[in-house]
Amino acid sequence: MFVSECLNVNEKGHLTIGGCDTVELAKEYGTPLYVIDEDTVRNTCRSYVNSMKKYYNGNGLPLYASKALSCKALVQLAMSENMGLDVVSGGELYTAMQAGFPAEKIQFHGNNKTDEELEMALEYNIGRVVVDNLYELERLNSLAEERNRTVKIAMRIKPGIDAHTHDFIRTGQIDSKFGFALETGEAMEAVKKTFEFKNVELTELHCHIGSQIFDIDPFVSAAEVMMDFISDIKKQTGHLISELNLGGGFGIMYTSADNPTAYDNYMNAVSKAVTAKAEEHNIPVPFIYIEPGRSLVGEAGITLYTVGGRKEIPNVRTYVSVDGGMTDNIRYALYGSAYTVVNACKADKEPDDKVTVAGKCCESGDLVQKDTMVAKAETGDILAVLSTGAYNYSMASNYNRNPRPAMVMVKDGKSRLIIKRETYQDIVMNDLDL
Repeated sequence: MFVSECLNVNEKGHLTIGGCDTVELAKEYGTPLYVIDEDTVRNTCRSYVNSMKKYYNGNGLPLYASKALSCKALVQLAMSENMGLDVVSGGELYTAMQAGFPAEKIQFHGNNKTDEELEMALEYNIGRVVVDNLYELERLNSLAEERNRTVKIAMRIKPGIDAHTHDFIRTGQIDSKFGFALETGEAMEAVKKTFEFKNVELTELHCHIGSQIFDIDPFVSAAEVMMDFISDIKKQTGHLISELNLGGGFGIMYTSADNPTAYDNYMNAVSKAVTAKAEEHNIPVPFIYIEPGRSLVGEAGITLYTVGGRKEIPNVRTYVSVDGGMTDNIRYALYGSAYTVVNACKADKEPDDKVTVAGKCCESGDLVQKDTMVAKAETGDILAVLSTGAYNYSMASNYNRNPRPAMVMVKDGKSRLIIKRETYQDIVMNDLDL
């Protein structure tokens, strides 16, 4: 019934997560409320770390793609599990540094980093800056030269792979705002340009083909293309690229219709492709990075809401309104994303009530899920939306001046606050009087 092993039903018929009664969590912390299970995140981190030992003889490092959920507690958890970190903004980098994350294990992505962000990367002396375009390459070299520094960089490549996912989250094809295209020769020209600069050192190639991908074949194809490109670079320039970042995008289960492949299967298949290509081209197997984000935290998280009004429109639809919505989960409005919704108060009951879960914002498109089945939802009930650990808090907003929810982490039947609920005072904190 449930998408994650951390979920269960107790003797009261209530939904539990990490051994905690979700109805009691809602009473203690209020709603809307993000809840994330610590053990699920840790176990997934360990599966990726162990896969590097198993398939690459330890010659690799998984980087937590913190855009999925960036806060000090999650960054510190990733650090404690021997992960590296992928950041995509100055804010995510600042969070990492405030959390005490080792700078040398951080990589900084983004298609339009500002000078301020590049300067932050230099100031903190992070591991790699992932260069996305020639303008950024020139700016970074200039800023490094001003500091009499040499900075190690990666170069983001578009391998031309169709990831078979939503148009908005495909990034590896030629028509993408990210990276340098292989098909046009742009990528090789950029690589050669890099070697002309004195204050950048190209050590790594990077690719990322998209998100929420269930097929293994696109990952294998991308790895093969990138290994071919490493060989081509060596032949044309004499330089051997020693590191390869194969990105992330591993799919998770949002509903019973999703059928994600075990992550170990991805790692096994891709490692075989990398090794075979290394032998074919007579080059060493590079140091391998991957960037799991959604797959680390997605299924580990849920969001709790309190049901308010119920509006039945005969022969049309039944709306159940909750105290959150697009301000804490914009993904349905953006992508029409499917979620599993459970009446946490009646988790032992069959879902026999077809409802559209509506948010509280003044927008007709503010829906959490349309025409979904739950156990009869009545005023005061607690609804749980599953698999909301990734891209929910991180995309949350103050639209209609709604405060962003709190987040708690649960483990072994105990809970602790890791992000405080915003207050109205927080919302007006940066306002100035007329």
